[in-house]
Amino acid sequence: MDLARFRSPLLAGLMIAALAQAPAIALAPNARQEASPTAPPAGRFIVKLRSNAVADAAHAAPERIGALASRAGVTLSEARHIISGIHLMRVQAQPGGEPAAAILVRLRADPEVEYAEPDQRRYAYATPDDPLFSSQWYMQHTQASAVNALGAWDLTTGSAGVVIADLDTGVRFDHPDLRDASANRLLAGYDMIGPDPDGSFTTGNSGHGRSPDASDPGDWVSSSDTKNPLFTSCTVSNSSWHGTRVAGILGAITNNQTGIAGMAWSGWILPVRVLGKCGGYDSDILAAMAWAAGMHVSGVPDNPYPARVLNMSLGAAGSCPAAYQQIVDELVVAGVLVVVSAGNEGGPVDAPANCIGVAGIAGLRQVGTKVGFSSLGPEIALSAPAGNCVNTGAGQPCLFSIETLTNTGTTVPATNIYTDETNFNVGTSFSAPIVSGIAGLMLAVNGNLTSGQLIARLQAGATTPFPVSSDSTVLACHIPASPSDLQTRECNCTTSVCGAGMANAHGAVLEALRPIAAVALPATVTAGASVTLDGSGSAAACHASLSTYQWTVVQPTSNPPTIQNANMAQASLVAPSGPATYTLMLTVTDDAGRTDSAQVIVTSSSARTAAPAHAGSNACLAAISYTVPPPASVAAAPTGSGGGGGGALDVLSVLTLALAVLASAVLSPYNSRSAASSQGRCARR
Repeated sequence: MDLARFRSPLLAGLMIAALAQAPAIALAPNARQEASPTAPPAGRFIVKLRSNAVADAAHAAPERIGALASRAGVTLSEARHIISGIHLMRVQAQPGGEPAAAILVRLRADPEVEYAEPDQRRYAYATPDDPLFSSQWYMQHTQASAVNALGAWDLTTGSAGVVIADLDTGVRFDHPDLRDASANRLLAGYDMIGPDPDGSFTTGNSGHGRSPDASDPGDWVSSSDTKNPLFTSCTVSNSSWHGTRVAGILGAITNNQTGIAGMAWSGWILPVRVLGKCGGYDSDILAAMAWAAGMHVSGVPDNPYPARVLNMSLGAAGSCPAAYQQIVDELVVAGVLVVVSAGNEGGPVDAPANCIGVAGIAGLRQVGTKVGFSSLGPEIALSAPAGNCVNTGAGQPCLFSIETLTNTGTTVPATNIYTDETNFNVGTSFSAPIVSGIAGLMLAVNGNLTSGQLIARLQAGATTPFPVSSDSTVLACHIPASPSDLQTRECNCTTSVCGAGMANAHGAVLEALRPIAAVALPATVTAGASVTLDGSGSAAACHASLSTYQWTVVQPTSNPPTIQNANMAQASLVAPSGPATYTLMLTVTDDAGRTDSAQVIVTSSSARTAAPAHAGSNACLAAISYTVPPPASVAAAPTGSGGGGGGALDVLSVLTLALAVLASAVLSPYNSRSAASSQGRCARR
């Protein structure tokens, strides 16, 4: 069964000394002790009073602040005018330790108050000491499309309970910025590449089938390889070390005075090898998706460290195959986010980035316009930097390369190094792990977030509108009309083709910190009878707690129904007896004043909501403890097509067999359309 496959030539970079794999492992420390961002400081509030001619008299301000404190039921310790009618109110601690959020609710409800906010502390951004971080423009906030990881790191640098799977060519475990004598970011992972149709293991290039060795042996294609019927359509190229490049962006060891910074400083990368010489088979990729998420795959030991995020910097032209959609649907139900690069042809979004439920990521230039090679379309969730080489001629540096890890080996591994402006690194392959890393930071502060909630909050955090180029010759991007409708030049993004906006790590983590509103509905609704709505399944983010519940009527505005216990978790109302429809809103507020809302529709016979019935109970994910086994203890790689064991035929086996039947509909290889394009199910350059 010869399914769609791929290859992507990538360049090597700046040489450093390689370090040996070390058995003693610990997580990298943070830059400094972080203050908790989850609760406002008790007793300090910034208040702006509403303006009127009498009240604006200078002598009236102290009296107005005092009267406000009295109405709010607090005792002032200090009242100070800051500027332009803005005041500091410092209040004495309340009996019983009343949370600041409750006081804020009363202050904001006062008719004399224009706004009230907690007087929060601000800190210097957590900046890593990695010497090459200064060249990682995409993580900073000096360019329009950069994701402001610095702002996110001031809130969290990650969690040892988060696992992100890197489905790719494997990794170089001996790269010192992924594993060294004092720190480790890599779980053992697995090599999921099975045999070729002729029974050989040429694609895997490891001499064996599936095994617990997820290291990257190289994926070069030689001229002699192209004489093999398996590789006749493949391009002669050097080894790409693509999985190692992606892993570096996801989570290179950070704040270790070495190399680059990773998007997430804590947590784990699970390397799952699915791509070898000239790419990989759909059957292996599908099995790897399931295995990485913790599902059972026949013939392979179960994954003891299921991933919450799968990064897939791979794909090929065509619509989403049914098998991919089925696996994605199952992963969404399991709460696993699948992040996929859009493609590098400048045409329609490739599969599996165009599957429903995944986060397809398009590529941006540093100025925020779409980079020419990036594919685009309505399936995109949001966009992130993909790197681009501006104002360069032969031999000149690539000014906006996505700096990461690589290796000097043109075939087999040699010295572990870093990419740079000369040995550059660009492609939507690297937009995807930027977003996957941001998702890892989001889960670090709120492990209850589902796949759909992660995508929605990634999009909500992308608040900066797409910029419009000052160059009048740069046109607006458009939805591709067909596979041959290519936009291989820079174009101005719109939300129709580049997603909700430009990825923003700081904004996404702020969104993740918000609580999750949940509503449990009654099994039946009877006209004219009482309907109980239960919001007690709502949940706050890690280290936060819910402080208030508020039920309101959105529709109808005329003669609205009465809600009983409108400020409690459980509320009730009488269902309409006729054709009327009631639209209600539950708003939950945490102890830091952050909110989330859920809408409920009640008719004479039903109640429905898009909110979950229960938001979960794992907001703070338990840390994973993992010790790197000594090399001698690693199981010998099997010589057959897969690991041992038998058992019942599971869903992945059925899908693998089904692919043989669907072979005629499998995605076709790429055509060589741009400097960044490659063939088959391809690693995204």
